[in-house]
Amino acid sequence: MTAVDRDAARELLAGVASGAIRPETALDRLVGDPYEDLGFAKIDTHRALRTGDPEVVYGAGKSPEQCAAILAALHRAHPERAVLLTRADESARAAVRAAIPGIIEDAQAGCVAAGPLPDPRGRVAIVSAGTSDGRIAAEAAFVARAAGANTERIDDVGVAGLHRVLAARPALDRADCVVVVAGMDGALPSVIGGLIGVPLVAVPTSVGYGAAFGGIAALLTMLNSCAPGVAVVNIDNGFGAGLFAARVARRSASAAGGPGTTRPEEGTTRAEDGTMRADGST
Repeated sequence: MTAVDRDAARELLAGVASGAIRPETALDRLVGDPYEDLGFAKIDTHRALRTGDPEVVYGAGKSPEQCAAILAALHRAHPERAVLLTRADESARAAVRAAIPGIIEDAQAGCVAAGPLPDPRGRVAIVSAGTSDGRIAAEAAFVARAAGANTERIDDVGVAGLHRVLAARPALDRADCVVVVAGMDGALPSVIGGLIGVPLVAVPTSVGYGAAFGGIAALLTMLNSCAPGVAVVNIDNGFGAGLFAARVARRSASAAGGPGTTRPEEGTTRAEDGTMRADGST
């Protein structure tokens, strides 16, 4: 049975209100099994109803076959929207390609989307301090776009060259939420947080020499930011930052009373290997 998300629940309730659907029929749909048991995994098929976003598969630690089976089950439950696999290496992505036709993938991000991407609302800017932070920035961008926001990448603007950050200010100002990805000393979110009044989520990365302690130094710097309005996710958590930012952008677009879409040249997300654009085409 196809899972019920918020749009489907709204249609059911409207059908009950109009008399087109019996209350018992709608109730059966709403209280149907909220998960599917695959034997090795129990997937939550009603997460979209509760949160607005379907369950996401974390690929690390799973076999390629498990990744493909879980994503295929989620795709069957949510055929009308994108379901995601993150931290997927080439073998996992190959298994998914064989199981589900027409997927969207980004090798740098290690992410796969099965199903149609939603119409984008609002805008998320994803900023990376350096090229070494690109994998986490790519993950944040992929997830934010798949979760329904326009995305814009601003790469290699670390604090070692502040003129690069200043040149990017127009793009930062027009965003509804900014994701800043940085390792080493992790200072970039504080710099950007002092330049703009946009909600900002900082992502520390595990990039850096020994005293960076695998991202702990950047994490502590971001947690101790003197710039107001900076929220921080865990080390290398591009997924969490991207989803958070997309939710902010979607809410901002809804509050503004419009779809939040922008000119095509402003609404693109650039993957390192060119596999996905903001309109979901490849």
